[in-house]
Amino acid sequence: MEQFRIFIIEDDPWYGQILAYHLSLNPDHVIHRFITGKECLANLSLQPDLISIDYSLPDMNGTELLKAIKSFNNEVPVVVISAQEDISTALKLIKMGASDYFVKDDSTKDLLWNAVNHAKEKRSLKSELATLKQELASKYDFGRAIIGNSEPMKKIFAMLEKAVNTSINVYITGETGSGKEVVAKAIHYNSNRNKKPFVAVNMAAIPKELIESELFGHEKGAFTGALARKTGKFEDANKGTLFLDEIAELDLSVQSKLLRVLQERELLRVGGNEKVVLDVRLIVATHKNLQDEVKAGRFREDLYYRIMGLPIVLPSLKERGNDILLLAKHFLDEFCKANKMALIKITKGAKDKLLKYHYPGNVRELKSIIELAAVMCNNNEMNEEDIFLNSASSSASYMSSDKTLDQYISDIILYHLAVNNNNVVLTARKLGIGKSTIYNMLKEKDVLLNK
Repeated sequence: MEQFRIFIIEDDPWYGQILAYHLSLNPDHVIHRFITGKECLANLSLQPDLISIDYSLPDMNGTELLKAIKSFNNEVPVVVISAQEDISTALKLIKMGASDYFVKDDSTKDLLWNAVNHAKEKRSLKSELATLKQELASKYDFGRAIIGNSEPMKKIFAMLEKAVNTSINVYITGETGSGKEVVAKAIHYNSNRNKKPFVAVNMAAIPKELIESELFGHEKGAFTGALARKTGKFEDANKGTLFLDEIAELDLSVQSKLLRVLQERELLRVGGNEKVVLDVRLIVATHKNLQDEVKAGRFREDLYYRIMGLPIVLPSLKERGNDILLLAKHFLDEFCKANKMALIKITKGAKDKLLKYHYPGNVRELKSIIELAAVMCNNNEMNEEDIFLNSASSSASYMSSDKTLDQYISDIILYHLAVNNNNVVLTARKLGIGKSTIYNMLKEKDVLLNK
């Protein structure tokens, strides 16, 4: 057990010995006894975990000693013990920062024991919180939170380094499942706001009629069912980071209010008149093209330029090459650890199968595939037959899109042109079509090839 250091300041040697003996029954307690306040102050560098002081000392009273202790270390709990029951003095000492005020009687030593236990619990919780914060910061260290060393990801890491050094807004785009929230958390926990809140809100998951209250809060009685004041996500994230995911889903009526909050750096809760000053770092994300949304009239142009900030475009998983295998191993090791399983090896056949798949669900889909394969495999070895891929996903994604056949053909041609570095001859040969078909399509769509 960790030692717990206790100071007992008592000018009555007999009474001080009683308290010290009682507390020393726990071998983890280290007791220091002093007669005067000056002796206590001279030894504060020993960093006591709790101080018990007699209110009436030869050289100073409890109020003076408490003030001096708190000016040296405001965090240390101080218990005041007095021969007199004086409510006004007790209240004054509590307001000054004393943890407890006891009157000397037969129960004092037990009350002091309880105060020590309470201080130990508080210290333990504080230590656990510090450890959790450290683990959280470590978890979202770029090298741990974002797995990959492909060229597209190296560019992302370079952008992240720029993002953490300022409070500029960040605009993250990428396909569904590509890891937008992971990137947002990595930015926050590597910035100078990492000790403040990170608050994430999915715009698509909140009903239209509740979104304003959810973001900005409301006052009691602002609407039917508003039984008490509620702070919104902006206030919850004050001094920290607010992550607005799927921001393209935000209703136009709320977009104007969001713009005002971002411009003024303050808000009014729904139904309220009190201004709330804000200091919030904003990160937004969407899988849609916001420029297209602006052109279509579904997203305000002024809000678009307000939130744009530093743009980070996440690559799809199929663009990341061998990152697929790095991520697969990471997810597999994490799954085995969480489920107390022996580590599982991925065979060459399984790796080849993973590399050939196109992952319409991106990193999120890969994680699900690996976890299922870990359950299905035998002898701590993941084989090709253990990996279940969604063979219908490709056709399903096409069937769910509202496109004509000509549009699908154009998409296929443009995709293969990009893969073949805009080589029309090679693309025509691979697709089994004439060069004129490709040129006619490019002319019709007014597309220029950059060579």
